[in-house]
Amino acid sequence: MIQPEALPDFDAHEEVRFFEDEATGLKAIVAMHSTHLGPAAGGARFWHYAHDEDGLTDALRLSRGMSYKNAMAGLPLGGGKSVLLAPADRQKTPELLHAFGKAVDSLGGRYVTAEDVGMSVADMIEVARATKYVAGLPNSAGDVGGDPGPHTSLGVFLGIKAAVKRALGKDNLSGLHIAMQGAGSVASGVALHACTEGAKVTIADVDEAKARKLADKVGGTVVSPDEILGVEADVISPNALGAILTEQSIAALKTPIVAGGANNQLATPEDGSRIHGRGILYAPDYVINAGGIINVCTEYLADGDASLVRQRIEGIPVRLEQIWAESAETGRDPASVADAMAQRLIGRA
Repeated sequence: MIQPEALPDFDAHEEVRFFEDEATGLKAIVAMHSTHLGPAAGGARFWHYAHDEDGLTDALRLSRGMSYKNAMAGLPLGGGKSVLLAPADRQKTPELLHAFGKAVDSLGGRYVTAEDVGMSVADMIEVARATKYVAGLPNSAGDVGGDPGPHTSLGVFLGIKAAVKRALGKDNLSGLHIAMQGAGSVASGVALHACTEGAKVTIADVDEAKARKLADKVGGTVVSPDEILGVEADVISPNALGAILTEQSIAALKTPIVAGGANNQLATPEDGSRIHGRGILYAPDYVINAGGIINVCTEYLADGDASLVRQRIEGIPVRLEQIWAESAETGRDPASVADAMAQRLIGRA
């Protein structure tokens, strides 16, 4: 595999570790971008990549995003991410998860893991059999922990409302049209919140059956994944995988707002300028989607209860408004403004 330092997304990562266990088939990458504010924290992604180098690039981009996300959320955590290179059939065993837990444990607490794409609460239970450096475990009523997805959804929903207030002058989503890319855990939560407030929802997912199931639940419509970013809507909400906002897709947008929970939505840094240049309000992804890590952090550090998690998530719109206000004042795009804020917080200004 290519060396991390040779990739454009390396960005002075503190540590990148590769783990293989032939007996279980584990192939994993743990990227630790920054521990300036605390242990590098970020979920484990189980995904099949066409090339192992693609997984490495994903790990680097995602871990840097976690540094920025945790800093901007005011959490005492650094940024890290792990990628488990899944086989084509995406099968994982308890033995593989246990081996991954041992890999995490070998880092001595410098990295703390939790759920991400392709991983579940049940998977985290298995990982936790081999390490204490894990969160996202089952919770009891009223306690923090468990699936971070609903908390991410809530933060994204509140961020969308803040964007609608700034760009459209409306205090709620009633009568507005939201085009949702993705129909997974986070997208489903956002769609349910939005339809409860009277929004019309259009949904696309590579799994059409999943998209139709969600559309039936919220009274929405389904379009193909190729169409969703070009739908004429009040809000385009990316809630699937990253790098979907490109020069071409931005040119095709028919919306005043882009706000969603997907990580690394911008394919390149220049794409933040392109969105801004079109007069479209963009919610930086690692700010709007911080609800899950807020819950994970509160669980792992045991420093609060569910009401504190809610209070911290309600800070997301406040931070977005600060970013948008500085953007309006300086003329810089919101993505660049957010990056500069985060870099100052992690000592990399």
